[in-house]
Amino acid sequence: MIRALYDWTIRLAEHPRALWALAFVAFVESSVFPIPPDILMIPMILAAPRRAFLIATVATVMSVLGGMFGYWIGAVLYESVGLPVLEFYGKTDNFEVFSDRYNEWGAWSVLIAGVTPFPYKVVTILSGTTGLDLVVFTIASIVARGFRFFVVAALLWKYGAPIRDFIERRLGLMFTLFMLLLVGGFVVLKVL
Repeated sequence: MIRALYDWTIRLAEHPRALWALAFVAFVESSVFPIPPDILMIPMILAAPRRAFLIATVATVMSVLGGMFGYWIGAVLYESVGLPVLEFYGKTDNFEVFSDRYNEWGAWSVLIAGVTPFPYKVVTILSGTTGLDLVVFTIASIVARGFRFFVVAALLWKYGAPIRDFIERRLGLMFTLFMLLLVGGFVVLKVL
């Protein structure tokens, strides 16, 4: 099933209305869809590098709006929609423990999930379920998703096809290491 969704997403990049398809994929990926918009962004930017930052903007805006939809799912439809999504990603076991302290570190959670390979949709639903301040959630989402999509766009715009393999295979790891260092630095500063 995941492979079929992946192939469908790649085919969308070749469609004349690919930007609309990206908007749709970025929106639904933030709340329920398992394939990240990067998969669609990469071939779109390689095909039209001059549109790289427009593509990143569309992905960012629609991803944040989709995140708000995920927040709403968590706040209003947790039992009927949110819980099945969390079960699909195998995140229900830790949900209760995690949600107890979530709002204390919620902005960091949104930042980390918005940039790293951790499923952002899990955090959007969790943010709504726990009642994380919507302004905090929205700002963290804009920063995280914007950072992620604009870094991908800038790398592809600057280096083109040769950087594609790095982005597809290693950029998630690099974002994860960056966030660990950033959070670690703030924890160390807080302790001192």
